[in-house]
Amino acid sequence: MHNIMTTLFLLILLSLLTVTLGGRDIPDKNPFTPKASVARYWDKHVRNTLPKPSFLLSKASPMTAVQAASFTNLAATNTLSTRLPEFCSAAHLLCFPEVRPSLEKHTKDENFQTYNDGQNFTNYGTGRVNGIDTFKNYSNDIVSIPVNAFRGYSRSSIDHRESFTGYANDINVADQSFNTYGSNSGGEGSGEFKNYSSNSNVAELRFTTYSDDTVNRKQSFSSYNEDGNAGDQTFQSYAKNSFGDKNDFTGYGTDSNVASSSFTNYAKKGTASNSTFTNYGVNMNNPQEKFESYGDGTVGATHNFANYRDQANVGDDSFQSYEKNTFASTVNFKNYGNSANPGSDTFKGYAKGAERNTVGFTGYSVNTNATFKDYAKEGVSFASYNTSSSSSTVGGSLVKRWVEPGKFFRESMLKEGTVMAMPDIRDKMPQRSFLPRSILVKLPFSSSKIEELKSVFKVSDNSSMEKMMMESLGECERAPSVGEIKRCVGSVEDMIDFATSVLGRNVGVWTTQNVNGFGKNVMVGRVKGMNGGKVTKSVSCHQSWFPYLLYYCHSVPKVRVYEADLLDPESKAKINHGVAICHLDTTAWSPTHGAFVALGSGPGRIEVCHWIFENDMTWTVAD
Repeated sequence: MHNIMTTLFLLILLSLLTVTLGGRDIPDKNPFTPKASVARYWDKHVRNTLPKPSFLLSKASPMTAVQAASFTNLAATNTLSTRLPEFCSAAHLLCFPEVRPSLEKHTKDENFQTYNDGQNFTNYGTGRVNGIDTFKNYSNDIVSIPVNAFRGYSRSSIDHRESFTGYANDINVADQSFNTYGSNSGGEGSGEFKNYSSNSNVAELRFTTYSDDTVNRKQSFSSYNEDGNAGDQTFQSYAKNSFGDKNDFTGYGTDSNVASSSFTNYAKKGTASNSTFTNYGVNMNNPQEKFESYGDGTVGATHNFANYRDQANVGDDSFQSYEKNTFASTVNFKNYGNSANPGSDTFKGYAKGAERNTVGFTGYSVNTNATFKDYAKEGVSFASYNTSSSSSTVGGSLVKRWVEPGKFFRESMLKEGTVMAMPDIRDKMPQRSFLPRSILVKLPFSSSKIEELKSVFKVSDNSSMEKMMMESLGECERAPSVGEIKRCVGSVEDMIDFATSVLGRNVGVWTTQNVNGFGKNVMVGRVKGMNGGKVTKSVSCHQSWFPYLLYYCHSVPKVRVYEADLLDPESKAKINHGVAICHLDTTAWSPTHGAFVALGSGPGRIEVCHWIFENDMTWTVAD
């Protein structure tokens, strides 16, 4: 009882200390708020008279003193999940909405336009005969994080059509799952995905048990995930045991940055199925495609790969147990793998045990990195097969697609009067805040405790959030490179501790002032080298995907850091104040690093500079 009364007294005291101005709470005036605590921490641990970095302190938790105390108690008793919506809102976190099942059958035609809310379409269109459902301009909003599940959609239907046009475009993070979609359906039913998730930052799309046991169903993927930044698409048990199904992938992943696709048990044991991959992964940067147990046991199937991964930058394709034990099937690879830079292709157990199959490679070019293991000895023809030992000549237009102009530049460009391209330095990640250290220390943070983390934030199995969290944890737990010191930080205090442990207490932290000038040419104005332009070391911090604001910070040896005024080339008016870092030792960098694609040369032969992007930062010893 004594402890309860003490806690209540403290909460009342904290609430009374909150200053009110014009009806608004100003929590940083209260000495018990997280923001006030962080400001004191800076004063205590940083030894110089430079102004406090407002851009860093603004990322501290916005919670009031009362909220921080309340949620700290919940974290201590492992009951945060019981107040998750309130916690996510008060702490300014990235929490996906909980998608609850819906048992509506939706027996009529539906038209969803300019729709943004998260939904679970459960049992949707089950047993429908004829009709069409249209999803047009659905979840198109860069600030939205659409989480939609289509479970049991159009199952056991006849002649039912679905159209997804302009779906989840121009958004930040998309999480879409299609489970048991179109299964056991027949007739002239079809599903069309057109202009789906284009220009998105991270698209996570899952098709599980999609169109299994169907008859004559058609699926079309056109302009799918084009011009995207990253993402992962999985097709698992797709069109299994189907008859006469037709699947077209046209314009899939074109001009995207880094995306991976996985096809497992695709069209397995199907009859007379027809799949075409046209313009798949064209001009992509580092596509990752995996075909496992693809078309195994099919009869009379036709699979065509035309203009596949053409002019892509590197990439990795794996065909494992592909078309195994098939009968009278046809597979054609035409103009396949003509990458501008060498990629990797592995064919293992390809067409093994097949009878009366025809497999043709026409215009197949893999630039050396091809492996054929356990490959069928008969029925395979190679025409115009090129295994050139050198990469193709890369034109300027392709370089611009893979590496945005101005993203990397030489140190000699940092002089007054230089006109140069300014890349898109805008922060593409969802806005979040750091957690108060009092809460952070009570939460698990390791890949071995991922299930506990998922329970706290109510993260679904196999969801994009789980994947992003695991990737971030993996990067945090990765062994440091030679000479690297690294740490992941989830509070301002942790970042201050790490930076001062590497550089000492006389430090400053810097970032580019704003995003003005991005996508245009800018003129370099006054330039100043940090520490007199001497070679030094710094601590760079980059955002990672996590429910709360998480930074991956690491020491960067042998650099020079500059700040420069950026001017409008026409009016000469100052529009920005940029911070740039020049890496003088690139010996350990990959030969395929975007800097070398853009600038030429290779590891250890040139220095490479880049601007500090929005919400990234670099720490140096203060002048």
